[in-house]
Amino acid sequence: MGISLKEYSKRRTNLIQQMGHNCIAILPAAPVKSRNRDVDYPFRQSSDFQYLTGFSEPDAVLVLVPGREHGESILFCKERDVEKELWDGVIIGPERAPEMFGVDDAFPIGDIDDILPGMIEGTEKVFYSMGLDAQFDSRLMEWINVIRSKVRNGAHPPGEFVALEHFLHDMRLFKSAGEIKVMAKAAEISAEAHKNAMQKCRPGQYEYQLEAEIVHTFMDAGSRSPAYSSIVGGGDNGCILHYIENDAKLKDGDLVLIDAGCELDCYASDITRTFPVNGRFSDEQKALYDTVLNAQKAAIAEVKPGNHWNHPHEAAVRAIVEGLVEHGLLQGDIETLIEEESYKPFYMHRTGHWLGMDVHDVGEYKVGGEWRVLEPGMVLTVEPGLYVSPNCEEVDPRWRGIGIRIEDDVVVTKEGARVLSDGVPKEIAEIEALMAHNA
Repeated sequence: MGISLKEYSKRRTNLIQQMGHNCIAILPAAPVKSRNRDVDYPFRQSSDFQYLTGFSEPDAVLVLVPGREHGESILFCKERDVEKELWDGVIIGPERAPEMFGVDDAFPIGDIDDILPGMIEGTEKVFYSMGLDAQFDSRLMEWINVIRSKVRNGAHPPGEFVALEHFLHDMRLFKSAGEIKVMAKAAEISAEAHKNAMQKCRPGQYEYQLEAEIVHTFMDAGSRSPAYSSIVGGGDNGCILHYIENDAKLKDGDLVLIDAGCELDCYASDITRTFPVNGRFSDEQKALYDTVLNAQKAAIAEVKPGNHWNHPHEAAVRAIVEGLVEHGLLQGDIETLIEEESYKPFYMHRTGHWLGMDVHDVGEYKVGGEWRVLEPGMVLTVEPGLYVSPNCEEVDPRWRGIGIRIEDDVVVTKEGARVLSDGVPKEIAEIEALMAHNA
């Protein structure tokens, strides 16, 4: 499992070819972030840096110089230190980095002030993602100003900054076979976690106990962390889109909405399932659940090459509106209700997002003002929902407090769509059968 050195090298070569000549790309690793006194947050590498290197240490900088005689990819990283390694673990060091990570050259990060300005000097363009790391932005401008101060001596500072993400993020949007393999495994682990939560669920438990079951399954299968803060919302809490407190007691007769996915080798999964706390859907819950499930199926059917990004959303909205009218939560002509967005009090979010190294992954949704056309290798979520606020006085009380979302991870293929997360049930009969022994 994981991405090969050959693929990392191919990514760097691809980016270098797009950059052109007489330029340089500079990409810092993620910084370590403090949680509180003497405690840091668990380190997670910058997705862009990870995508190009596979190097998981902080205090590093990747530099790409097209046409450089001694190699086009250079890594600045920490030097090995026996005492530090005793406290914090193994450091790769610049001596081992070229062999272990396939870069052409490596230098100590402590020497970057002496070496990097010389690499920048004489180039026309600097490819860099400005605004993501204010401290590194400042250092880069200091290097540029050092070069500018030597103009009378013949130094040539770069004349243009180019957003590195313009090229890099479009590359990341299209997943390779290796990436899809990792994402499929992440989805498989997450699917198992959702199934375990369904089987362990009982009235009287707390939401965080289901969250614990999910995280345990992640880590037991080799994932070191969730891809995002897990949502476990019982009853009314399922109507809160980004609910993460997860501290309420689960009540008999309520639904529980779980939005959770693991991260594996820096690739995210993202799955949502909604099921009854006691294992049996009520008539009202079934009615709205079927509406959401029909919307999801209609949306997935629109995930295919040649369709644009908004086609799945349009299909989901139509199915949602038809269901709301059928069950009396909306009244009127279907086309008019869609045009006037009358559904938004019940379905206020989009039907999906790109998925990859970030759970809300990079990539433009529109190109030239038009919705982006779907192409093989793109990965997206499909996640329609219905949320009837407990305070929604416009509807019959029997519908209030029902929150439902169904989400899967979907790859665009040459033939259409492949659902990576189909290992967890979503049909009502399948869910009730899985939970039958819970009572």
